[in-house]
Amino acid sequence: MDFNVKKLASGAGVFFTRAVQFTEEKLGQAEKTELDPHLENLITRADCTKNWTEKILRQTEVLLQPNPIDHTGARIEEFIYDKLEKKLPSRTTNAELLGQYMLDASNEFGQGTPYGSTLVTVGEYQKRLGSAEREFIQTSAATFLTPLRNFLEGDWRTISKERRLLENRRLDLDICKTRLKKAKQAEAKAALLSEEVDKAEHELRVAQTEFDRQAEVTRLLLEGISSTHLNHQRCLQDFAEAQATYYAQCHHYMHELQRELNKCVPGCANAVGTSYQSAACPDPVSAAFPSGPLSPGTTAPASSSSKPKTLAMEQTQLPITGTRKAKVLYDYDAHDSSELSLLADELITVYTVPGMDPDWLFGERGNEKGKVPVTYLELLS
Repeated sequence: MDFNVKKLASGAGVFFTRAVQFTEEKLGQAEKTELDPHLENLITRADCTKNWTEKILRQTEVLLQPNPIDHTGARIEEFIYDKLEKKLPSRTTNAELLGQYMLDASNEFGQGTPYGSTLVTVGEYQKRLGSAEREFIQTSAATFLTPLRNFLEGDWRTISKERRLLENRRLDLDICKTRLKKAKQAEAKAALLSEEVDKAEHELRVAQTEFDRQAEVTRLLLEGISSTHLNHQRCLQDFAEAQATYYAQCHHYMHELQRELNKCVPGCANAVGTSYQSAACPDPVSAAFPSGPLSPGTTAPASSSSKPKTLAMEQTQLPITGTRKAKVLYDYDAHDSSELSLLADELITVYTVPGMDPDWLFGERGNEKGKVPVTYLELLS
């Protein structure tokens, strides 16, 4: 008990002297030992890394989960699973839930009715979009958010602890410097014995050694920030790749949905049933990008659509440039004879034709030729 009281009293004394030294430094009444310029630069860089990592982490969470207020229960669930060190079960996304509601509604209205069949079509694609979103969120959390959190909760905590210890060592060093200075002044006035000066010098040497050792430890940790930047750079590339994959899937699904709607919604098909009227069923992709390719649900002007076979033949006779191989990413159904149907993962030859829309290329597969959309291809060197 006596030992604990003495230890507590000693700790309180050290804390008090450090507080006095810190206050006097702020008031300009005491000298402060400055850190090495290289170490100061490392500290500044580390603080910058920590602050921006926190901001990027928070904003990425907002991007992946836009309405955290609506998911309070989900946040609590995540906290509990994290403390139990268990994997959080996969959660239904909003798009998947919307799709399920549409499917349930179609059962009530009757899937054989026009409205019911449309609900089935849109609902299925909403569930596909939701599934792609869930996969994107899970991939981003594992490859991007987790490394950022690990840095803040692991490496940065260690760095902060060592920096606080370094600051205490610096305060102790300056306290010893002040004591030695006062001891020498008192010795000059014959108020103290030389033993007091020797004691103060010994304490100063010990404090200087501890300070130098702690400064070296802190410096080594701070220099590791460069490795952290490289790791976060790789994680950022993984995040961008996952995001690109997600948006490509969404783009593909929405094109497929538009084609399905043009087939099933009354009034969209013309009398022949092989082409679609843009006035009846406008394509939102074409409306947003007027200069883009002809999308499902739109037709070319009468002068070009009246003879699609002739158009295809004319295009094959034009000079070609930049012949390359391309891998097909998704299935694609040709909308007229000027286009070429595609199957996922097959290889075709593509090239540009002067005057052709930049969003389209001319493709060849054996004796078959026709226009193909660039977004469905991966160009190979």
